[in-house]
Amino acid sequence: MLKKEDRMFPNLYGTESPGLAAAKARGSWVDTKTLLEKGRDGIIAEMKASGLRGRGGAGFPTGMKWSFMPKEIGDKPHFLVINADESEPGTCKDRDILRHEPHKLLEGALLAAFAMGAHTAYIYIRGEFYHEAQAVNKAIDEARDAGLIGKNACGSGWDFDIYVHRGAGAYICGEETALLNSLEGKKGQPRNKPPFPAMAGLYACPTTVNNVETIASAPDILRRGGAWFAGLGRDEKNTGTKLFCLSGHVNTPCNVEEEMGIPLKELIEKHAGGVRGGWDNLKAIIPGGSSTPLLPKDICGAVRMDYDSLREVQSGLGTAAVIVMDQSTDIIYAIARLSYFYMHESCGQCTPCREGTGWIWRIMQRMVKGNATVSEIDMLLDVTKQIEGHTICAHGDASAWPIQGLIRHFRDEMEDRIRTYRKTAPRIAA
Repeated sequence: MLKKEDRMFPNLYGTESPGLAAAKARGSWVDTKTLLEKGRDGIIAEMKASGLRGRGGAGFPTGMKWSFMPKEIGDKPHFLVINADESEPGTCKDRDILRHEPHKLLEGALLAAFAMGAHTAYIYIRGEFYHEAQAVNKAIDEARDAGLIGKNACGSGWDFDIYVHRGAGAYICGEETALLNSLEGKKGQPRNKPPFPAMAGLYACPTTVNNVETIASAPDILRRGGAWFAGLGRDEKNTGTKLFCLSGHVNTPCNVEEEMGIPLKELIEKHAGGVRGGWDNLKAIIPGGSSTPLLPKDICGAVRMDYDSLREVQSGLGTAAVIVMDQSTDIIYAIARLSYFYMHESCGQCTPCREGTGWIWRIMQRMVKGNATVSEIDMLLDVTKQIEGHTICAHGDASAWPIQGLIRHFRDEMEDRIRTYRKTAPRIAA
């Protein structure tokens, strides 16, 4: 279990004030000027040494991503954009940072922006996060009045401003280039890459887009050292601490900060009070938010919560949103409900996603009832393969993976339902 002194988000549960004075007492905005004096290269080197990987789902190395920004600031300004459009079902970690630890996010934004040569940052926040946006705006006002941001931020000589932009509730705007289009006032649809945002992002200027948790982790990493962060976690590719969201059929749903690589069973039993009805009542777990393939009980008992361990069992860490389902769950209906979500949230730009998500949902409606044939299970799997990897962004993959996980682990249950339906309604099934 993670030691108390190694936690980066001590106010995750809002037991203390999110205000500036309380944030300073917890260690934020302490010697920030000294951290900036490490220089751009020094900050990026420290982030690379930490091994921090993006906490928004993709898991790309953060220090490397920051290093992609041009070294020289030319005619076009550099921008930092913070992705607070947290819309993945089951995920609510960034929300708690926004409302309880906003100053940690702002300090991280200053450090990250300085490292990338950006004088301006935008926080693109989910439209439904009204109170969270208020909390961040209040923190921005406090930081500006204290001279921590704005002109000569923290007395460093670096000018830095940060603005909050509220989205309109579109899930697709969580994709970084769709977010940039929305921020520019355009329709929230993903862009083709290349060019990548580091070359042509917001307003065609060099831009880095990072998740809230990623940016909020930077101050502690730079203050305590990359080696400290790298010393936590399972191995050099899965370092540090991580915020996990535990929901579903558990006794005490919660968000918790834990060490990367903690066993999934230990995570649930120590922090969420165990599975409702006991571990033997477990049916399946979605380990990383709704887009990651579910895992059956026999895998859940041994797997660890990190990028590589979950990839080895054909799932993923994603946003680390753990959704627990006990034996009372209609697993086919649960995945069908997710297929409706991805159909509804498709931006419609790519044909495989626009048409394929509708196909998936309509087939899944029949699978829920059993009004299908066994051969259609293979057809459904084939449809997901035609979507996966054939779209501009990962929304197509996200719609395909829950179905693939269902078929991989619960095909027998799908076939049994079809056979039962055919016995009770032979004329309709025929």
